[in-house]
Amino acid sequence: MVCGLFLSATPFHAAAKKKKAPAAAPVSAAARARALNKVDQYLADSAGNTLEQAGALAPAMEAFFRLSSEQSRDPVHILHFGDSHTAADEWTGDLRDLLQQRFGNGGSGFSLAGRPFLGYRRFDAPGGATSGWHSEGLRTGLGDGYFGLGGVSISAASAHQSVYLETECARLEIDYLQQPGGGSLALYDGGQLLDEFSTDGVLGPGFVSYEPTPGPHRFTLVTQDSRPVRLFGWVADRDAGVTYEALGINGAEASLILRWDESMLATYLQRRNPGLIVLSYGTNEASDPNWRSSEDYQAMFVSLLQRLRGATATASILVLGPGDRWAQYRGVWREVPGIDGIVAAQRNACREVRCAFWDTRERMGGEGAMRDWVTAGLAQPDHVHFTAPGYRRLADALFQDVIGQYEIYRKVRLDTADRAPHGQANQDH
Repeated sequence: MVCGLFLSATPFHAAAKKKKAPAAAPVSAAARARALNKVDQYLADSAGNTLEQAGALAPAMEAFFRLSSEQSRDPVHILHFGDSHTAADEWTGDLRDLLQQRFGNGGSGFSLAGRPFLGYRRFDAPGGATSGWHSEGLRTGLGDGYFGLGGVSISAASAHQSVYLETECARLEIDYLQQPGGGSLALYDGGQLLDEFSTDGVLGPGFVSYEPTPGPHRFTLVTQDSRPVRLFGWVADRDAGVTYEALGINGAEASLILRWDESMLATYLQRRNPGLIVLSYGTNEASDPNWRSSEDYQAMFVSLLQRLRGATATASILVLGPGDRWAQYRGVWREVPGIDGIVAAQRNACREVRCAFWDTRERMGGEGAMRDWVTAGLAQPDHVHFTAPGYRRLADALFQDVIGQYEIYRKVRLDTADRAPHGQANQDH
């Protein structure tokens, strides 16, 4: 166990409200080329070396194998919880594309209702809402904890408020809060009314399901009265393939999930039946003075992993450690010192609960690498976030490491089937 104190700096999500993002310093073409070469070398040197406890991914690998070998048409749902690196769907969108190219497009899966906060988007499922909705949950987790699968809800209490979703699917589910006195909603596909339903009932998770004609749709929900309605999101699935569901919240920390209602979260997790849960937190915690002790953070992270494991016993869990992050201290850029403690605490928690761990900082080049990513145009001048090409590099790196493990699993799986008695092999296939 790693002990010690995290040296505090201003939390990024707090600082972002007070300061403008730093402007990019001029970079010569030669300097940019040198930095790009260094990043390429970092990624080449670290390939395959930063995925720990890879055996914990075996259930997900089996699901991929059965899908790709057509032993099963059950889709593989991947839920990616995280902070702002996840919320904008750059990193996750690239991962989605890569995995769906390999294993098939299972649809957009779960996405939040409307546009509940600035910066939220899903490239594969654009949506929006009228102005009469207000959001709850978000990075503070304040409220009653009834925030559904994604930790965010939107509410309205007047008629004619609407949300929409554009997606391609064969199955649709709407997740909402069932509550005493809840209002009614009308569901439209294009301009055609599909259904009307009430959200009134005993307090708890609510959902309705439909099977529209497979293909592209624009779904719209419209409130029918002035009673309260709280929406969590949409689920849009195809018949087979992979979904990669981005559940990021700007400024979020991992402990946020522990403030969501445990029973409601478990209900929606079990309905999604994920093959893989991905957690990518730590950027904000590294400068949060509430996490002075790495032991405290590790204990919290163990509790989070155990809660997810208890709700979805068959899902693999993969934790992505924070990337390299720098901040200005008296005008001088240097690494945020809390990163070391966060990485160590997450790594130890994964070992304890037997989850896979991917060291993002080490994969991108280790301590100090962020400077080269910024110079190369692969990270933002804030030395925290990445540019679209930078997120694409990270997605490629993670995909290659996961697929590398899948190919090992696939070879063993096929060899085992070949060595099985003839009748048993036929039964398996």
